[in-house]
Amino acid sequence: MPTRPTPPMPPNEPIRIVVDGKERVFDIDDPKLPDWVQDKAMSAGGYPYDKKMDKKDYEETLENLQVELVKLQYWLQSTGKRVMILFEGRDAAGKGGTIFVVRQYMNPRSARNVALTKPTETERGQWYFQRYVAQFPTAGEFVTFDRSWYNRAGVEPVMGFCTPEQHRLFLEETPKFEQMIVDEGIHFFKFWLNIGQETQLERFHDRRHDPLKVWKFSPIDLAGMTKWDDYTRARDRMMKHTHTDHAPWTVLRANDKRRSRLAAIRRILTTLPYAGRDDSVIGKEDDRIVCSGADVAGK
Repeated sequence: MPTRPTPPMPPNEPIRIVVDGKERVFDIDDPKLPDWVQDKAMSAGGYPYDKKMDKKDYEETLENLQVELVKLQYWLQSTGKRVMILFEGRDAAGKGGTIFVVRQYMNPRSARNVALTKPTETERGQWYFQRYVAQFPTAGEFVTFDRSWYNRAGVEPVMGFCTPEQHRLFLEETPKFEQMIVDEGIHFFKFWLNIGQETQLERFHDRRHDPLKVWKFSPIDLAGMTKWDDYTRARDRMMKHTHTDHAPWTVLRANDKRRSRLAAIRRILTTLPYAGRDDSVIGKEDDRIVCSGADVAGK
């Protein structure tokens, strides 16, 4: 098969970054992935598995869980219950792919995804949460957010898109805001997909050189590669302030996308009391992959 050329992009200068305590030079434009990235892409951050889940086992398990998600949707439609799920994590953590498999066989008329672009001039003059509230589920709906109001806890303060006071106020207000969501009767989930630094670099490199994925690689991705520790501090501060009893964070170790996708679906299915739930099909959570935001927050 002939090699497909990558669509043209402005050239990027090699960057100097600290990875696992060592200063490295990383050239995103070099088609060859450095050995120091490739060798640790799976094990980065102390990931507990040394290889991906077997593809056949993954696909069989995923299909069974997706059948349960269809049952869940019937229950929502018959009862009028509402589900809202936030997917957060570093760039390239696998949020979009996880949302895709969650919704793949659900009826899109009542299972929708929200992925908002940057706010308009009008939205910038509104209450910060206002444009997100407009996307909340109505009776019988299942709504996922590919990033959410938690932009103000991560990318905005790290990249200088909000003021320190706006960041502080967000962390103070969010637990109260989310208490109102839960009190309204919405089934509310917050997932943080956690990946290692070398894992992220490998995925960025793949995006940069795959002509089908190159559109995913953005200037924010490029700038973020040098801000790993800044994002870590922002994540930890966010968890400390917003992991609550009423709206806890579920952290999924996501170096292997297959395992983290299954873990997300299992958590949704085991939490909701939908009609016809088959716990033997759902199976048990993998506690090597799933942990609590309290563990990150040190609560």
